[in-house]
Amino acid sequence: MSKNALPATPILPSPVLLVEDESPIQERLLKIMCELGYSPGFIHVAGTLAEARRLVEARRFALALVDLGLPDGHGCDFIAELRQRDTSMGILVISAWSTQETILRALHAGATGYLLKERDDLEVMLSIRSVLRGGAPIDPFIARHILAELPQAKDDGPDAAPRVQAPSILTTREAQILALVADGKSNRDIAEHLQISRYTVECHITHIYRKLEVSSRTKAINEGRLRGLLQ
Repeated sequence: MSKNALPATPILPSPVLLVEDESPIQERLLKIMCELGYSPGFIHVAGTLAEARRLVEARRFALALVDLGLPDGHGCDFIAELRQRDTSMGILVISAWSTQETILRALHAGATGYLLKERDDLEVMLSIRSVLRGGAPIDPFIARHILAELPQAKDDGPDAAPRVQAPSILTTREAQILALVADGKSNRDIAEHLQISRYTVECHITHIYRKLEVSSRTKAINEGRLRGLLQ
């Protein structure tokens, strides 16, 4: 390759904006992004809102990972600015804040998804991949906050049957994967059985966790049985 040759453009949507003021978290997220296939040169890091705004003025970003508690302001204000600039941008909040008010404020501002920093690297990676594929990942803990605000249906009487969520909560593929999980198959086994990639299986399982408001395979199986999704 000649010295003047341009670097190869990654297949993944780029560039990426990372707005985070804590160095250890910056390093952790950069590592995760590199594991996803990003070159560090396509990831721009800002530790303050002022820095983030300068970067946004200079270029258009395909994805933004945004913390909320920043030294010079609240990340929700910046999310609203990003959404106004680009209605199609993926914006994932990765924050330690878990109050209901903050969660709803971020989602109303235009965040695509919301994840807590306490989640492990795999969960963070799957959430980022979900956003890149057009999904809207919501941390299970946060989903419970949101669902708690929804009006509950009233029973028709003392003899009314217990409310069970319709099986349509999962797509056909998600229901198929949940059944294979219940059979004790690993992600690799499921991928081979369905002839899809292991990463696709992981993404589906993340969606299943989010929809069932669980955080493990065992809990997903139990919840699936309670909701009538598994025999």
